[in-house]
Amino acid sequence: MKKWNLIIDVDKCNNCNNCAMAVKDEYIGNDFPGYSAAQPEKGHDWIAIDRHVRGNGSMVDVTYVPRMCNHCDDAPCVKAGGGAVKKRKDGIVIIDPVKARGREDLVTACPYRAVYWNEELQLPQHWTFDAHLLDQGWEQPRCVQSCATGAMTVAKMTDDEIKTIAGQQNLTRMHHELRPRVYYRGLEKTTTGFIGGNVCARDADGLLNNVENATVELRLVGEAESRLMTTDAYGDFKFDGIPTDGTDYTVRVTHGSFGTTEVTDTQARYLGTIELTR
Repeated sequence: MKKWNLIIDVDKCNNCNNCAMAVKDEYIGNDFPGYSAAQPEKGHDWIAIDRHVRGNGSMVDVTYVPRMCNHCDDAPCVKAGGGAVKKRKDGIVIIDPVKARGREDLVTACPYRAVYWNEELQLPQHWTFDAHLLDQGWEQPRCVQSCATGAMTVAKMTDDEIKTIAGQQNLTRMHHELRPRVYYRGLEKTTTGFIGGNVCARDADGLLNNVENATVELRLVGEAESRLMTTDAYGDFKFDGIPTDGTDYTVRVTHGSFGTTEVTDTQARYLGTIELTR
């Protein structure tokens, strides 16, 4: 049977919040019997955008990760709900807006922090994958429809099909042991660091200039092979996907005209200016 899945490319997310605003526009002040009660005007972010910052100095990058109910196949809220939360055959999880009244404990059951407590209604609430719209024939939820950069796409397919797609596109999931139906591309940027630097050399007048096409070799303890790259037109280099557990490493920078320099460190970070010396 085909089930709903959401695929998020974090490299394309620019924190515009269109998805979050589309959800608020759909649910604030609107009851959808059998699906959800109205979302409060304040205090609820059924789609939240988490911000992850890496680097230091002049080499910093920011990754934005939309976070919402992941509609897990092994959802803790379903297990804790005792009938107040149901898992539909199409993969969507629904917190029953009647049966779940008074169940504040369901807020803490969610490891994604995606269930919110409506104090006025005494009701736990979450993003329903816009199930009420999909059941009317919509081909995608409003958050996907409103995403200006194409960071969000929806896929209704069998479990075997989405498993194949995930393998081909290197998609990962948060709390994968719960078999969530939200997949991410580029999520590794939130769990790993990078090693970068700027390569320079002095000219005849003693001034530092960026060095393009210098060979940069990264040797990480525990890795059988070195990683290689060349500096860009600005003398910069950046190795991504570096463990942040304090692994020892050596960066060796070489250029035929300007010599060689080595740097040894343990932190995945921006190393600053590396001056080549003969």
